[in-house]
Amino acid sequence: MSTEFIAILILSAIILILLVMFIRLDMRFKRLMMGTEAKNLEEVMNILGHHVEKLEVTQKEINAHLLKVDGRLDKSIRSIVTSRFNPFPDAGSNQSFAIALLNDEGNGVVLSSLYARDRMSIFAKPIVKNSSTHELTEEEEEVLKKAK
Repeated sequence: MSTEFIAILILSAIILILLVMFIRLDMRFKRLMMGTEAKNLEEVMNILGHHVEKLEVTQKEINAHLLKVDGRLDKSIRSIVTSRFNPFPDAGSNQSFAIALLNDEGNGVVLSSLYARDRMSIFAKPIVKNSSTHELTEEEEEVLKKAK
């Protein structure tokens, strides 16, 4: 074998290796470009940058909305406790009740009902920071304590 033939074989092997590497690189590039109408890598980077900017704007909007929702949620009724009782042991049954409705800040209302055969009375007492300026009955105090 001549040295020229060996040189041609070596060069052919190098060309074949480079061709395989080029095909693999081309396949990876096509996979990178898949789903876009970009013609080169710079356009792909610009498209991705634009998508990132839009995601950042959306994230800021979501965070602002979550702050509003959290603020509203703190003021909504989150704790509800009900107790039924009989205010008149000699007559009737457990038809009377007391209900505490409070938010996370301890503000809300205690509703109570006194049931007798001939009438029914309903009372609402405002609650601010887990206490009331109105005198609470034992049952109302109990539901308020459980609702805290």
